Amino acid sequence: MQTDILIPIILFLAPVLSGSLVFLFKNNTENNIKLLLAFSGSYLFSISVLHLIPEIYSSSVGTSIGIFVLIGFFIQVLLEFFSGGIEHGHIHTHGDSHTKVALPILISLCIHAFMEGMPLANETLMSGNTLTLLLGIVLHKMPIAFVLMSLLLFRKTKTPLAIGILILFALAAPAGYAISSSSTSIHSHPHEITAIVVGILLHVSTTILFESSSNHRFNFYKIIIIIFGASLAFINM
Repeated sequence: MQTDILIPIILFLAPVLSGSLVFLFKNNTENNIKLLLAFSGSYLFSISVLHLIPEIYSSSVGTSIGIFVLIGFFIQVLLEFFSGGIEHGHIHTHGDSHTKVALPILISLCIHAFMEGMPLANETLMSGNTLTLLLGIVLHKMPIAFVLMSLLLFRKTKTPLAIGILILFALAAPAGYAISSSSTSIHSHPHEITAIVVGILLHVSTTILFESSSNHRFNFYKIIIIIFGASLAFINM
């Protein structure tokens, strides 16, 4: 199957399948989610440092590429203002538990996913880096989808509506990939787009690593998971 078809299929199926698991594993999943988040955070941070940052800085854009990294970083700061931090596993179940998930949360999550899908259409990326980035995004999307569905069910959202929201979220990253592939104006600035996403990944990954443990302390299992995530990124060099 061609890569331009396989990538959006993977981007769509991974969050759908992960979010659907909430119906099978309703209890005793918090620790597993935290471990998966710690692994994805370590992997995202490591691929950014080892793969993506060296590549974008070696592009013709030069040192000004750092401006776009900062733009991506602060875009994520703004998105998390509306999402409440679901991107790195936060699920707020206090307060009015019977209200539907606020529209700003869904919009911010979809914008986040949309932008992460865009650099995968960057044909100037080394093929190995494209696959590495795809794996990182998939590993990141899976716990987000699970947390999103957990929040929807906790707030008594009807199952058909919850599944529809999950599908909408799952479509965001493939949509970013498709539009980036077809838009001439976007496609002509591949390194800038990738740099913005690197900024987003740096914010998300560092936040995950600092918040993956209670009181910012890491237990033995999480240390092993984080080392494993970084090692996997290093092996892919």
